[in-house]
Amino acid sequence: MGSPQIPTGEVLAPAPVPLESTTRVPHTFRALRHRNFRLFISGQIVSLVGTWMQNVAQSWLVYRITHSELLLGTTWFCSQIAVFALGPLGGLASDRYSRQKIVIVTQTLSMLQAFALAALTLTKTVQVWHVLALGTFLGVVNAFDMPGRQALVIQMTSQEDLINAISLNSAVFNAARVVGPGIAGLLVSAVGEGMCFFLNGVSFLAVIVCLMAMRLPRFEPHPPAPVMQHLIDGFRYAAGHQAVRRVLAFMAAATFAGMPAFVLMPFFADDIFHRGSKGLGYLMGAMGIGAVIGTLVLARRSSKTGLGRVMVVSGLTTGVAYLCFAYSRWFYFSLALMPIIGYSVMRQMASANTIIQTSIPDQYRGRIMALYAMTVVGLGPFGSLAAGAIAGRFGTRNALGCGGVLALVASSIFAWTRRR
Repeated sequence: MGSPQIPTGEVLAPAPVPLESTTRVPHTFRALRHRNFRLFISGQIVSLVGTWMQNVAQSWLVYRITHSELLLGTTWFCSQIAVFALGPLGGLASDRYSRQKIVIVTQTLSMLQAFALAALTLTKTVQVWHVLALGTFLGVVNAFDMPGRQALVIQMTSQEDLINAISLNSAVFNAARVVGPGIAGLLVSAVGEGMCFFLNGVSFLAVIVCLMAMRLPRFEPHPPAPVMQHLIDGFRYAAGHQAVRRVLAFMAAATFAGMPAFVLMPFFADDIFHRGSKGLGYLMGAMGIGAVIGTLVLARRSSKTGLGRVMVVSGLTTGVAYLCFAYSRWFYFSLALMPIIGYSVMRQMASANTIIQTSIPDQYRGRIMALYAMTVVGLGPFGSLAAGAIAGRFGTRNALGCGGVLALVASSIFAWTRRR
């Protein structure tokens, strides 16, 4: 299948990254042979714990102030809608400018956002509109941060270690999901949400320092094509690439299916199971444990062969687990389901990320990864609003049940298109 002409922007393939450590590294962790990736992961471990603390504390703050499913969904909408609206511009920037510098700037702005939210909460002046406004600001930052970080991974490692790097990055993300919510639950109970926001701000210092310490090939910009032509060319490439197009469509459906589980979890923890903020921390931590296991198993793969099947099986498993969780009457049964959900969701996401990244040339990487971010994050706001609206009208359980049905249908369609 033909593809559109290569734009005149950044057209160099990523330079090979030297293996600066000759120490034998286990196969599961082989991407850690690369110094730049070791630095990146080190910063991520600290920063992502803080990010998950803020995510849980922010949901609990809005829930405590409003007790409204719709406003809880609106909070997610405001924090993620910019990723959908501005994602293409973020991808365009990642293909035209230094990805390392872009990520340093975005991480610094994210740190300032966390400190602002902490100041408002600790001084007891925070209102819902503050949370919505700061969430919108963070969404704008993430619209440029996500494609930049995703496209930077291959520059920190190599093509042959890409699937391992993506899986290890996902494992760290979900290890933080285990630790962060648990810490957040304890801190919220002891000292309130503000301390979670403050510690998140401090955690960004680790990733900023590590990014600045990386030794990447010097960015050599080429005379860029006109902005609009460059942008349209990225959309045209994605539309004409069958594998990319199918994976993006499937992940869009998976995002809608999963939003009720994430947005409405405080209601399950408190209103249904009566376990409060600690129960929320246990549920989210259990999901993270499953996700870490799933991505580490995936990290052992050396080839993308069979990843489409992994996406299908993961989607079907997730759909069944959502349905069981939605109508469960027992907290501990629901807690046991969360690792299964985490295992399946993150294997699906890491597989999709790997299929896309190994199927595209580097000159399109920023723009295509922006489209990926738009499907797995940018569509989240619409899913969160839908989840809140359905829960308000038909109940929290039925909203998650609808997500389970959608996951099963989308997985079946994707499996059918693969067979064709």
